[in-house]
Amino acid sequence: MISYNTKDWFTFIFRFHKADTFRTLFPIMLAIGAYSGIIGYLEVEYWQLADNSYIKNITIMHGMLGFVISLLLVFRTNTAYDRWWEGRKMWGSLVNNSRNFAIKLSVILEDEKDRNYFRKMIPSYASILHKHLNDTDTSKQLFDDVDLEIDHHKHKPNQVAKMLFQKINDLYTSKKITGDQLIILNAEVLSFTEICGACERIKNTPIPYSYSAFIKKFIFFYVMTLPFGYSFSLGYYVAPVVVFIFYVLASLELIAEEIEDPFGTDENDLPTHKIALNIKKHVEELI
Repeated sequence: MISYNTKDWFTFIFRFHKADTFRTLFPIMLAIGAYSGIIGYLEVEYWQLADNSYIKNITIMHGMLGFVISLLLVFRTNTAYDRWWEGRKMWGSLVNNSRNFAIKLSVILEDEKDRNYFRKMIPSYASILHKHLNDTDTSKQLFDDVDLEIDHHKHKPNQVAKMLFQKINDLYTSKKITGDQLIILNAEVLSFTEICGACERIKNTPIPYSYSAFIKKFIFFYVMTLPFGYSFSLGYYVAPVVVFIFYVLASLELIAEEIEDPFGTDENDLPTHKIALNIKKHVEELI
């Protein structure tokens, strides 16, 4: 995730980060610029269409559809940001629940061996959830000092949650915790699984294909018809104008595509690895 000063906005105008949409769209922007220039040349120089030509009135269509495409893009970006923000709230809940779990265990447990087990296992859940959501292979070595036997063909976060509850149940069986304490600690493990399920729902349920494909087609045909009407009034300047319009519309769609899956490896995705390391640090301080 990119860290920046929100108040230092003026420098954003002249800074092109590698996550900026300009880099991604630059090749197609050149193609659209050349296409617009060719259309402008044909209409103004080659065909020499008159100002009263019916094709000049195609701008009426653009005026009517401009409002529609604006509504679609606003809905698209808002929906994508809601998914990004919900993912951030889920990982914020994971941080808080891990702290609460560690605080309760630090008071309840007296055996250093048991405390050491949870000191390593609680951060392991956040680490393996990060790798699970990123679709990366989870190794047995989650941290330098933690070894877990994980079956890679099964749901990995569930296996860690099962180990946590198994240990809590063993503590109850050995009379190290009471039944009331078992219920309290069980609720903390349950919250981990609920957070995992919410994150999986975001990751595994993308925006419907037909909706996303329609917006892309709409932007494409909208931009490709712009030079036909505006060449009469702009001449060859229609090329940079159309390129700029395409850059604005396509950038909104690209931004929405990037943030709708907040658990990936894009520059603007959530820093889940950093959050997992913070959980490890906080848990080690508490237990």
